[in-house]
Amino acid sequence: MRADRLVSLVLLLRQRGRLSAATLARELEVSTRTVLRDIEALSAAGVPVYAERGRHGGFALLPGFHTELTGLNHDEALALLVAGSRRGAQVFGLGSALASAMLKVVDALPEGHRDTAAGVAERFLIDPETDLLARRVVAEEAPDTVVAEVRRAVFAGHKLRIHYAATGQAPRWRTVDPIGLVTVREQGYLLATRAGAERTYRLSRVLAAEALAEPAERADRVDLDRAWRERSTRFRTGGDRVAVLARVNPARREELAGTALAIHTEEADADGWLRLEVTFQDARHAEWALWQLGTDADALAPQWLRARLRDRAVAIASRYTAGAG
Repeated sequence: MRADRLVSLVLLLRQRGRLSAATLARELEVSTRTVLRDIEALSAAGVPVYAERGRHGGFALLPGFHTELTGLNHDEALALLVAGSRRGAQVFGLGSALASAMLKVVDALPEGHRDTAAGVAERFLIDPETDLLARRVVAEEAPDTVVAEVRRAVFAGHKLRIHYAATGQAPRWRTVDPIGLVTVREQGYLLATRAGAERTYRLSRVLAAEALAEPAERADRVDLDRAWRERSTRFRTGGDRVAVLARVNPARREELAGTALAIHTEEADADGWLRLEVTFQDARHAEWALWQLGTDADALAPQWLRARLRDRAVAIASRYTAGAG
């Protein structure tokens, strides 16, 4: 970790010029004493860093000093900067490594392009924390030590012991064969098998993890995107899931999409409304979701859902026409 920090310190001085010990400490998330020790270590290693005294002093590199990271052109570095703005690295416990890598990417650019690329990257915002309706995306987090151990087992191809708290169950230990890691809407998932059966575990529910020395029983190659799609399909269609055919005002389409498990088919009717095949968790979920849309939705099937919505509407109408008192 110290080696990465030293590289980051050099890159900060390269890109910003003279910086105070306090600024460096804030950027590197360490104490000023640690920064001073790192400066001494760089000097001892031959890096030409020097101190400037006075009110506006700080640390700087001798002019002309540069590090080497070749092979990236302007657009390639920009693509990495934009990709690095996504929060998947945070979900998988790689946030600090990402910050260090982004410094190196910027430093890899030619002198004239460095400021341009950093400025252009600021013009992209990927997956903001809130949408246009100010609905906040809630990210579930797992301890970095747990995620690091899970990650180690996945990459090394070793079996993994996890202390997992499934919904409605007491936490217990499981030994699994890890396949890969997936992040969806700020949630991290471990795809694995246990005793040959496919399993999907939410990282935020892994309380502890231990990578074992025993090799995992898994294929040498994996199409993770396909595996995730297949598991998602089984999840949506299994158990007490309810399929609904509905007509929806286009203005409320995204609201419904944010509530439903999935939208399977979609087509526009002659009047501009959308005809959708939608899956919900269960009957209660379907009734609640359609009721929220009021007159901007029409449940076409199944018939029992239409009856429930009608009965609810009748009850509400009766209450408000019965007179106060």
